[in-house]
Amino acid sequence: MSHQEAEADAMEAAAEEEPDAEGSPDRATLGDLELEGDIAADYVEGLLDIADLDGDIDMDVEGDRAVVSVVGATLNELVGQDGEVLEALQELARLAVHRQTGTRARLMLDIGGYRARKRSELTDYGRGVAEEVARTGQPKTLAPMSPFERKVVHDAVAAAGLRSESEGEEPNRRVVVLPG
Repeated sequence: MSHQEAEADAMEAAAEEEPDAEGSPDRATLGDLELEGDIAADYVEGLLDIADLDGDIDMDVEGDRAVVSVVGATLNELVGQDGEVLEALQELARLAVHRQTGTRARLMLDIGGYRARKRSELTDYGRGVAEEVARTGQPKTLAPMSPFERKVVHDAVAAAGLRSESEGEEPNRRVVVLPG
């Protein structure tokens, strides 16, 4: 069941990152992903110019998605509390790509390394919870998380050799780590 739950959360994460999952492309080519990244980078650069914010933009392709990263000193306001502004900007960048290409983009936007830090923190957290559950033999229910956050925690728990599942309804859906 934990594997199914992890797959369900992975699909939820993909759906969250892909506004209309049924309109998603089968597999984008490297050229398609680079084009998505270029369009999104241009869009984000335009937003930075309008807001008169400094930031350098890097574009890369990781796996099957374009990743646009903004690095600079004055970017906290673009991340917002718990990444809320970042999520909105990512969605706007995806819409800009969709408008120009006609396809749904799965691109990821990172600002000031926020997502990379969050993934690392959640991986450590998931590993620590898995160790606690293995030691105590008692399941542990975690605080509500977004699909992205749950997917990272599920992966960390699985890597530690334990099972996890999700329960509840959005926005209060949470991970439960189960003893082995």
